[in-house]
Amino acid sequence: MEVFLILIIAILLLFGFNRLMGYKKGNITIDFDDRYVNNKKYVEAIKQELASQGRQVSYKGNRKFIIDGRSYIFMEQNVSMGGVPLQRTILKPEK
Repeated sequence: MEVFLILIIAILLLFGFNRLMGYKKGNITIDFDDRYVNNKKYVEAIKQELASQGRQVSYKGNRKFIIDGRSYIFMEQNVSMGGVPLQRTILKPEK
């Protein structure tokens, strides 16, 4: 019984961690090696990356993108991967 409880807790922690990191159904997650401080350059890098993936993308301002005809909200997250900071971009579908 204790092993079963530990297994359930581990699964819930893994699920919560993945959700926190932006890996949720419908989200578009992009990791950049470069750090973008200037918002205009950051938006251009996002547009270039999505265009290279074959998506149609336009920026509407105020952190909103239209990607393949669907509206997304742009969120930024800084993550430490192996001691190296990583700039993660999460594009979440707008409801």
